[in-house]
Amino acid sequence: MNEPIHDRGYQLLFSNPILFRQLLESFVKAPWVAQLDFDSCEKLNKSFISKEYEKRESDLIYKIRWREQTAYIVILVEFQSTVQRFMAIRIWRYLAEFYTDWIETHQPSRHEKLPPVFPIMLYNGDSKWTAPDNIADLIENNEQLGEFALQFKYLKIVENEFSVEQLLAIGNIVSTLFLAETHYDFDKLLDEFIRLFKQEDRTAISLFINWFKQLALRGRIIPSDYQACEQLYYDEQEVSMLITALRKDRESLFQQGIQQGEWNNKINTARVLLAEGLDIPMIIKATQLPLEEIERLQHPNAH
Repeated sequence: MNEPIHDRGYQLLFSNPILFRQLLESFVKAPWVAQLDFDSCEKLNKSFISKEYEKRESDLIYKIRWREQTAYIVILVEFQSTVQRFMAIRIWRYLAEFYTDWIETHQPSRHEKLPPVFPIMLYNGDSKWTAPDNIADLIENNEQLGEFALQFKYLKIVENEFSVEQLLAIGNIVSTLFLAETHYDFDKLLDEFIRLFKQEDRTAISLFINWFKQLALRGRIIPSDYQACEQLYYDEQEVSMLITALRKDRESLFQQGIQQGEWNNKINTARVLLAEGLDIPMIIKATQLPLEEIERLQHPNAH
């Protein structure tokens, strides 16, 4: 599964408060994370992604209590495989849109300050992330402006920067998600599902298992699959049965792929032999293709 997931599946996953908490506690190395009141977190039904980037990324905004005040966590999921050099500009503009909306909605008093917002960029592509995470690094001679120099930095979580060992050591749903995306090992993942099912929240792990099931069978998660992802699993036997079914489906798809590849090879061989003028009985003997298929290749416009 080397291709990134070009859909809104991550939005579904991280709308679960447990997965949201695991993302922050496991992958955001900052002391203030321990001070967040995760019981108060609330996902906002808003988005500030401009239309030009709607097909490249999705976003989630969480409102949460932090040190007796309200704070916001913004997660932007970048699911385009190519690295966006000016991502810092895009996130900077996103936050400007967020604050503009907040001011219009809340009408703060004269002395009231804006709430803190923490921006996270989550990238699940194959390419190494090389874009600067500080806007200052994109501006020529920015430092020479002194106190007027522009400074803005976002936190990047790049899935392919974590090794298998690191992700297995973390050992939660989010780390297993990253494992599925970047170090795809079907058997190892299925073993992890059983382990996680014994220790994680049933709703959260069921969501992840169903997400993976849809991904394994269809290659992507589309909105019509979202309801299927809500199915809950209540015992280990159910999960084991699902895993067995997935293994069989995977083996079946693999065999179909082999058979399709063999068929394509026979077709290509027949085309070459026809071009060389070999007679049809000899081509049938060489390729084991039926006569009708040879005739179709010989006279493609007749069918």
